[in-house]
Amino acid sequence: MKLQLLLTGNELMAGDTIDSNSAMIAELITNYGWRIDRKTTVGDDLPLLENQIRDLASDSDVLIINGGLGPTVDDMTSLALANATGNVITEHPDALTHLTQWCEQRGFRLNAANLKQTMLPKGCSIIANARGSAVGIKLKIGSCLVLATPGVPSELRTMMRDEIIPLLDAQFASDYIQTQRLAVFGLGESSIQEKVNTRYPDWPDDVELGFRASMPVLEVKLTTRGQNAGEKINEWRGKIIELIDDHLLGDMPLSLAQAVIAAAKAKNLSIGTAESCTGGRIAAELTGVAGSSTVFPGGIVSYSNAIKQQLLAVSESSLASDGAVSEVVVRQMAQGALLALGSDLVVAVTGIAGPDGGSEDKPVGTVWIAWGSQDDLRVKKFFLPVDRSLFQTLVTALGLDLLRRHILDIPGLPELMTRRKA
Repeated sequence: MKLQLLLTGNELMAGDTIDSNSAMIAELITNYGWRIDRKTTVGDDLPLLENQIRDLASDSDVLIINGGLGPTVDDMTSLALANATGNVITEHPDALTHLTQWCEQRGFRLNAANLKQTMLPKGCSIIANARGSAVGIKLKIGSCLVLATPGVPSELRTMMRDEIIPLLDAQFASDYIQTQRLAVFGLGESSIQEKVNTRYPDWPDDVELGFRASMPVLEVKLTTRGQNAGEKINEWRGKIIELIDDHLLGDMPLSLAQAVIAAAKAKNLSIGTAESCTGGRIAAELTGVAGSSTVFPGGIVSYSNAIKQQLLAVSESSLASDGAVSEVVVRQMAQGALLALGSDLVVAVTGIAGPDGGSEDKPVGTVWIAWGSQDDLRVKKFFLPVDRSLFQTLVTALGLDLLRRHILDIPGLPELMTRRKA
């Protein structure tokens, strides 16, 4: 199947909206052995859109058009499809039924602007949209199957999964492939590649190894094809996991917070937080996980010295003699949080995020982290000389990973930190 993609919208051309939809489509079809042969983006220009539709359809088995099905004057996909096929647009009864029900369910009044979404090329079929007001459009241009979809990502994902992929699977042969994605923290892609090159210089050509670098979790992707794909991918997955070792969080999609919550639940442990330089981001990551309330009673954001004293019982003398960013203060923050929150475990952080506030002995990027339990509380200083936002992201991730390692009895630090100056 030769599949091409046409994206439409002035907001895409101007950079006001980042195109994530084409990446989503590519990701959803990859397990079927399909890929996007060409991607074209055009603005809200009716003649240009018509010409691109004709051009792409003449050289495609399938053309997916994304965007331009809304109720405003700059939504031109329906009219462009009608013009490209020599048809008129007319009110589609199924689209009208869908829109009427959609409005009634949400207590909206159906207006004239909304009705524009029911005006579709004569003779087309609709593609159900379970989430939005605009149905998709299905028609043929010559031998090309054209599928028009709304630009809203959540609507597109549902339509791809429930409507479009089953439709394509029924009409086009699939070279099913096996893909496994692993979530890794604290080990960079270059380090993993170096380990692979050293241990497995004969890495097989039919097992594709790929990386998707993101912050803070790195995705390691294995892909195989063929009759023995399942057996082969499991074999090489095991080899990769052996190299990744304790940096493996689990199978994607998985966040550090999810890994921590799962580990704590498995051992029936509760977690508290005491944060200064991260401003509550560790607690926010934890509470972003559904079901976190079973292990997370709460956290304390102690940004000022006064709050450190009032809520965490940090001593005034320690703040005066050692400063807020110090071993003694982060230890007291952790101990105070354990007492105040009644949790089994804690992670506490205090540091200098910058760009100001550093000194010769405590430069910007310095952070002290305490983690563990009342009987086994560990404290360490790290140096992360990056911009403020990335500093907070790294400290949040590092605090969560240190907690994960503690819960799972994993010794040592992530390689990310052992390669940095303390």
